[in-house]
Amino acid sequence: MLDREAVHLLILGGTAEAAALAAAANNRFGATLKITTSLAGITRAPRSVSGALRIGGFGGASGLATWLQGNEVDLVVDATHPFAIIISENTIQACMSTNLPHLVYSRPSWEPKAGDRWRIVSDLDSAAALLPEMAERVFLSLGSQRLEAFAGLKGVHLLVRMIDPPETPPPLVDYTVVLGRGPFGVEAEHDLLRRERIDTIVSRNSGGAATYAKIEAARHLHLPVVMVAPPVWETDDRVESLEGALRWIEAQIALRSLAGL
Repeated sequence: MLDREAVHLLILGGTAEAAALAAAANNRFGATLKITTSLAGITRAPRSVSGALRIGGFGGASGLATWLQGNEVDLVVDATHPFAIIISENTIQACMSTNLPHLVYSRPSWEPKAGDRWRIVSDLDSAAALLPEMAERVFLSLGSQRLEAFAGLKGVHLLVRMIDPPETPPPLVDYTVVLGRGPFGVEAEHDLLRRERIDTIVSRNSGGAATYAKIEAARHLHLPVVMVAPPVWETDDRVESLEGALRWIEAQIALRSLAGL
């Protein structure tokens, strides 16, 4: 049973920001805060985090709401990937139905710089539709879960980078798989693009430093980048920095103390 003198924080994670938040919150708040980080379980060897760790889905918004109540969660921070649309939508609904404070902690999106050749699109279907007219060899920097939009693409070779080897072949016509876990260096990305003769990159605008090197390498090589714009969440509580997330947690702990909870 959870010690109710501690405030129970659920961090929806899977990002470097989530892991850093768990560590920093543990250091700052100590026994005042019980931390649980939840991972979707996409990667086979997740990195360790401070506090408790759970792996797997919740069963939609209603399943998450049930888990929050059953585990006496007091605060929720969504620090998932900026494009983790389903879990973020489910989190909003679950926190509304359980009346729990909810923060979105998302790193800032990348901004184009001088020399960048971005073509900004709204989704992966739009990105796939552009490729036949502009590319022959494409680096899909999307991971392993979002390839369906490119399934029918012919006449374009696709380079796909994944953290783990695929359990089943990707749904692609002409492709190569390379394995790697970020962060990646600019020189290594430059060498990869040259070695594979890449002429176009497809990337989601995920922000952060871990995968930005490919954007820098594309700039140096004058390569176009088809950039998928990030989703925008309608929420009052949203921060883009670790300190901002810690201050929100501190404020919520103080509010609970004033309310005698």
